[in-house]
Amino acid sequence: MVVFETNFPGLKLVHRGKVRDLYEIDDYLLLVATDRISAYDVVMPTPIPDKGKVLTQMSLFWFDYLKDIVPNHLVTADVNAYPASCLPYREELSRRSMLVVKADPLPVECIVRGYLSGSAWASYKREGEVCGLKLPPGLRESDRLPEPIFTPSTKAAQGEHDENITFSQMAEIIGQDMANKVRDISLAIYLKASTYAEERGIIIADTKFEFGLKDGELILIDEVLTPDSSRFWPREEYEPGRPQKSFDKQFLRDWLVSIGWNKRPPAPELPEDIVKKTRNRYIEALRRLTGEDFGDNAL
Repeated sequence: MVVFETNFPGLKLVHRGKVRDLYEIDDYLLLVATDRISAYDVVMPTPIPDKGKVLTQMSLFWFDYLKDIVPNHLVTADVNAYPASCLPYREELSRRSMLVVKADPLPVECIVRGYLSGSAWASYKREGEVCGLKLPPGLRESDRLPEPIFTPSTKAAQGEHDENITFSQMAEIIGQDMANKVRDISLAIYLKASTYAEERGIIIADTKFEFGLKDGELILIDEVLTPDSSRFWPREEYEPGRPQKSFDKQFLRDWLVSIGWNKRPPAPELPEDIVKKTRNRYIEALRRLTGEDFGDNAL
C-alpha cells in the first residue's frame, strides 16, 4: 500500500510536514511516515513506495541502539497496542508509524558532520570554516574531517530554509548548559552510529538530530539517522575530491538538476525508473544497517 497522505476521521491532525503526518491522541502523538519525498524543500507529486516504512523501521532500530546514550520519545510501534481510536486504520499505520510522548522541541537543529559535503563544503570553499569553526587548509570535497564537528542551525518555519549558526548563537537561544549538553550527546550518538554503519558498508557523512524536553528531561525526538536526515554513502565507492554516490535522496536531487527544474513549486512528476532507483537506495540502506532484506518485495 502506497501512502501519499493520511486522513483519519476521529483522529486530530495537528501537523502535516513534508513527509510525516502528525496526530494528537490524548497525551501522545502519532507520527505517520508517508511515502512523500521532498527535494529543495518542495514535496514531489510522486510518492516513493515503502519509503515511510523504511524511515520508521530505521528510526526504531537506532532508537533502540542509542538508548544507552540518550532516552527517546518512543512509546510503541506496535499498532495493536495503540489507543482504540487508531485501530480502524491498522493497515495504513502498520510499520510506518510510532506512538510517542509529547515533548517541547528545542528550537534548533543539531547537525554533526564527519565529512566535508553540502553546505559545509560551500562554506569551507568561501571562508575556510563551517559555522564559525576553522578547518585545516587544503581539504577536498567529501574529505573525512580530522574529527566530527557540531554545526547547529535554526529550525525554520515550514516553507523557509534552516540557517546555519555558530555554537555561541545556539547558546544564546537555548542557554549555555543546554547547548553544551546537546552538542556532547549529538557527537556521542554520531560516533557510535557511524562506527556501526561503517562496519556495514555505509559512511554517515553527516546527520541531523532533534531534541525535546519532557518533564525537564532531554530526549531524542522525531526521526533519527535515516536517509532523509543524513547523507549515507556506500563505503566501497567512497572517493574524496568529488560528490559521492549515496543511499539518500541526493540521487533525486541530481536528476532534478539534470532536467533544469528551478527548485520551486510545482515539482515535476517523477519517472518510473527514478522512483524505482530511489526506492531501491532506501531499502538497501535499511538492509545494510538492520539486516532486513526485502529485495523487490514490498515492505
